[in-house]
Amino acid sequence: MDFRIEHDTMGEVRVPADKYWGAQTQRSSQNFKIGTEKMPIEIVRAFSILKKAAAITNKKLGKLDEKRMDIISQVCDEIFNGELDDNFPLVVWQTGSGTQSNMNLNEVIANRSNAILGEKLIHPNDHVNMSQSSNDTFPTAMSISAVVEIEDKLLPAIKQLRETFERLEKENEGVIKTGRTHLQDAVPIAFSQEISAWKEMLVKAEKRVQESLEGMRELALGGTAVGTGLNAHKDFGRIVAEEISTLTNTRFVTAENKFYSLTSKSNLAYIHGAMKSLATDLMKIANDVRWLASGPRCGIGEILIPENEPGSSIMPGKVNPTQAEALTMVVVQVIANDVAINFGASQGNFQLNVFMPVMIYNFLQSVRLLSDVIVSFDEHCASGILPNKEKMKENLNKSLMLVTALNPHIGYEKAAKVAKTAHSKGSSLKEAAVELGFLTEEEFDNIIKPETMV
Repeated sequence: MDFRIEHDTMGEVRVPADKYWGAQTQRSSQNFKIGTEKMPIEIVRAFSILKKAAAITNKKLGKLDEKRMDIISQVCDEIFNGELDDNFPLVVWQTGSGTQSNMNLNEVIANRSNAILGEKLIHPNDHVNMSQSSNDTFPTAMSISAVVEIEDKLLPAIKQLRETFERLEKENEGVIKTGRTHLQDAVPIAFSQEISAWKEMLVKAEKRVQESLEGMRELALGGTAVGTGLNAHKDFGRIVAEEISTLTNTRFVTAENKFYSLTSKSNLAYIHGAMKSLATDLMKIANDVRWLASGPRCGIGEILIPENEPGSSIMPGKVNPTQAEALTMVVVQVIANDVAINFGASQGNFQLNVFMPVMIYNFLQSVRLLSDVIVSFDEHCASGILPNKEKMKENLNKSLMLVTALNPHIGYEKAAKVAKTAHSKGSSLKEAAVELGFLTEEEFDNIIKPETMV
């Protein structure tokens, strides 16, 4: 491998000749050989937006000339478009402020710019990092990536599954089945009503995510090292937030209190809490689907789900609820991520939180997994759910809890005796009620009508 010599304030470093990064990136790569988890590419893309917006803002404020602004913007576009992805090698497990990733971007942008220009016109610190600090750029990149990924991926995924449940709810109106509480038979319910709960979970989740996203629109940029804005123009934060809004086509604002935005990560914890809440509802939906589809002959078997792949290496013909299982595993991971994020958010010491890389790594993983698994579950499972009406009717007719409708007519204690008699003798509720002399067959039939109980 060919190398070139780069230098920083600590001296000279050998860097691969075919890469655009510089000395600080190389030192980080050598010093932090920890794990395989790379800084998320979403953070790299967010940094490219941030750096372009900063160059435009510094030009507007008279701090950067047009030539430097243009070339920095050009290279930032290349990074955003994925043309330089192999120039960002750093792992998550680095300095907790994300300083080395900030410098990775600064060095790549500077060296790539100079390579295009054919002259050393761009300095990573003096020009690319102008009016900035790692301490305000990394939390800003966190905000940008969080908002963009949620708006572009998670919210559309939630909407997609919600619309499927809305369709299934309408299609299954009038389909009556037994309800269940404590995993035991309960009074009847319409299948559409059962689905309506799934739908409403997504309606509420969508709203919670949207509402909690607002805090992430506040950008730390402009606070520089400790929140005072040293070395930045007083209008830099406001203008750069406007530029980032333009570049992302979504709304961002400068944080009113930069001291808060540098050290507190409660906004990130808050929105991940909304995502965790979504995850817990998804666990309930997945488990409902697994239970209702169990069988096909020896389980509940009240719904049919798509058969996507063979389910067993030894049992021929077996088909498993694989999409529901994948969904539950994602939920487990999201809840685990929430623990890491909340612990990290609690560690803001003085003017900085130094748990930011691990927090955003887990956050973006949650967004990615939830978005992907919701779409997968919708397309390969939920959209193909069908009621097994014969099985629903069979289970409903066998349910002892239809007896609940007798309470107003014969009283709770007599109704309980009917149920217990039927259960012990293996007879029907009607047979037990008539045998005990509480009702005639005609009276029973007039009262026990499942379709009127929902």
